[in-house]
Amino acid sequence: MQEYAIQVEDLTKIYKLYDRPKDRLLEALGLSGKRVLSRDHYALNHVSFSVKRGETVGIIGTNGSGKSTVLKIITGVLNPSGGRITVNGRISALLELGAGFNMEYTGIENVYLNGTMIGFSEEEISRKLPKILEFADIGDFVYQPVKTYSSGMFVRLAFAVAINIDPEILIVDEALSVGDVFFQTKCYHKFEEFKAMGKTILFVSHDLSSIAKYCDRVVLLNKGEKLAEGAPKKMVDMYKKLLVNQLDLNSLEARQADTGADGLDVKDGADGNNGADNAEKKKPGAGGEDEKKPGADMWQPAFPLNPKINAYGDRKAEIIGFNVLNEEGVSTNVLEKGSVCTIQMRVKFHKKINEPIYAFTVSDLKGTDITGTNSMFEKIPVKPKNPGEVQEISFTQKMDMQGGEYMLSLGCTGFDGNDFVVHHRLYELCGLSIISAKNTVGFYDTNSVVKLLND
Repeated sequence: MQEYAIQVEDLTKIYKLYDRPKDRLLEALGLSGKRVLSRDHYALNHVSFSVKRGETVGIIGTNGSGKSTVLKIITGVLNPSGGRITVNGRISALLELGAGFNMEYTGIENVYLNGTMIGFSEEEISRKLPKILEFADIGDFVYQPVKTYSSGMFVRLAFAVAINIDPEILIVDEALSVGDVFFQTKCYHKFEEFKAMGKTILFVSHDLSSIAKYCDRVVLLNKGEKLAEGAPKKMVDMYKKLLVNQLDLNSLEARQADTGADGLDVKDGADGNNGADNAEKKKPGAGGEDEKKPGADMWQPAFPLNPKINAYGDRKAEIIGFNVLNEEGVSTNVLEKGSVCTIQMRVKFHKKINEPIYAFTVSDLKGTDITGTNSMFEKIPVKPKNPGEVQEISFTQKMDMQGGEYMLSLGCTGFDGNDFVVHHRLYELCGLSIISAKNTVGFYDTNSVVKLLND
């Protein structure tokens, strides 16, 4: 059996762009003379990666990074301009849901059409049909032409066909959250079942929680190029930096070699220092002029910080101190479930900022955001800050999260016109341990009062 289900080698896709529609016609007819009327746009630029059998690999990146183009080339919807694709196994793809459906055919006819395209016989499709129709749950509409369907029914049937046709490789493009909440639940359960069966899955999503939850490995693309690949949490962290233009693209060692799960060293886009080194040098409360003032101990946490803090931002403002205090005002990162705690931070401004936003986030160990808030969400009026000014902020809340281990992140952000900017973010600054004598379902305890009414 082949070790790899999918191998993408040096994949390139080039589109010709024209300033005027008539230039395309002139060039096609050979009437442009020696002039070149087009310019090349690289939707993909020499991208390579592999997916092992039974592996779940995610592809993330900003809009226009080439994510969907990769999937379309793998599934044969598009032809590459260069490179090679090797696929070992029968593919079912959820790209643009319903791609390949004939709008004049009924739902049933489209089920057979899609099954035949994948390579199943009519007899095999007939055996799978009851399960497909049960999953889609669109009733007698399966006997009506697809062109009469609502968008919701169309999506349900397309998903049902793709995921119940029993492929060896499932390829998904932004299609897990479709239909109503009940159908979404079925989709996620089916996806987990598919993964548990050891099937190969390759999917694109902007839902970073799904990426962290389901993927064994993640490929990060940007403007048609592969920036890196590795552990989901590490790639998601890089992607978050990329979104706010704080990722130093020139420093990525992944351009020269496959870094695997843990071999990535990303520099802070603000000043060129490694994120961990920078956090160590500028650790909040670790000394400096501001921390020598009276009352400075309240900004000196009595618990260890993450030795590899992911620190980045344009540094127009800087978090120079923080702490976590329990109900007694003691500095600690070990809190009792149901107790009140205060998260506080101290921000120094190096440039004038009209409307700074102060934030904290609590995430699980996979990097999924569990809770958090900021001064904008809470509608707290903030004043413009000038260079040299210091703002102290506190967030006080009852911690009803389930017992377990979490990570705390702090940030000072804002808007430059319509653009969201990060001034300073300390991502996964320290751990938070919630101690609980009773855990319930999910992340939070709803503190239900239970009564036996007939006793």
